[in-house]
Amino acid sequence: MEFALTSDQQAIVEAATSFAAEKIAPGYAERDKSGVFSKELTAEMGALGFIAPEQPESYGGSEVSYLTSGMVMEALSAADFNMGYVQLLGSLNTQILARYATPELAQKWIPKICAGKCILGVALTEPGGGSDAANLQLRAEKVEGGYRLSGEKASISMADQADIMIVFARTGEKHARAKGVSAFLVEMNTEGVSTGRYEDMGQRCIGRGSIFFDQAFIPEDHRLGEENRAFSQVMEGFDFSRALIGLQCLAVAEQSLKESWQYASEREAFGEKIAEFQGVTFPLAEAETFLEAAKLLCYKTLWLKDQGLPHTTEAAMCKWWPPKLGFEIIHQCLLTHGHGGYGRDYPFEQRLRDVLGLQIGDGTANIMKMIIARQKLGEVT
Repeated sequence: MEFALTSDQQAIVEAATSFAAEKIAPGYAERDKSGVFSKELTAEMGALGFIAPEQPESYGGSEVSYLTSGMVMEALSAADFNMGYVQLLGSLNTQILARYATPELAQKWIPKICAGKCILGVALTEPGGGSDAANLQLRAEKVEGGYRLSGEKASISMADQADIMIVFARTGEKHARAKGVSAFLVEMNTEGVSTGRYEDMGQRCIGRGSIFFDQAFIPEDHRLGEENRAFSQVMEGFDFSRALIGLQCLAVAEQSLKESWQYASEREAFGEKIAEFQGVTFPLAEAETFLEAAKLLCYKTLWLKDQGLPHTTEAAMCKWWPPKLGFEIIHQCLLTHGHGGYGRDYPFEQRLRDVLGLQIGDGTANIMKMIIARQKLGEVT
């Protein structure tokens, strides 16, 4: 088992880290206030190959490994959790398009996403669904030349900022649940599509909201995969995004730890640097240990995907533990900085608000634990 980075991995990670520190980090707080992500930075990220870098060159990607893509995700997220989410959306959704869209549709949109010229979101959750993701009410009625979508999606990231969305809708009977669901690529300027934004405590520049469909017409060639089979087909890609989410949250925690070690080495109390007190350093040392273990779990998950090996169990572990751990570590770093950490002179309160959302979105901890349990029970029956 090899833990060293290749020269190519080292180069792209260093480039992403440098870009993130110089270009992305300075605007982290301001984007939180404005509630708008930076299209200019997104285009720069795309031009440098930092969005969906695992895609082949024919689609505008760099054809790197999934593991390398995860490391790019870490570098971007350490500077701004939310701009890192742009990369996550790119990697998750271009993978879905590459596999299930028509060749013409994939070639039209994937290069734009990789170039940072287009944002593609995913719309699965509905008002009454939540964790019961297969309980969809949004209808897609078959009509001549395509489908008409009617209903609402709720709690959708980038609802009012994305250019296109992968939308899950019911094409079969309600009792069929997951077996009656289809997916569609929807351009957000389509007639009959409108949005509304929520007031959230975190991830404000990404934004979360509802998408309303009023008899919106979607051409038949915009259906992704087979009719009534989207839930099982398209959802496979979420194992990849769960590992990326884990690294996204851990990157913010790691950056917070770096700042806390520096602070402890400089701050004086009782005539000494506070780094001399075990009550200060032991919690940070414990956090470093847990951080290292969680990162290795995420890396292993992406390595398994690179090898074409099953990784659903590991991906579910990445989704429930690192977001929780990331929040706990940032909380400890805030406390290490005392009353100053509680204010907005430091980024910890914003980081806490941002990371907390991913203990809910994209699958709660209990749903992930159910997946792990089912996988393990399947091995013994």
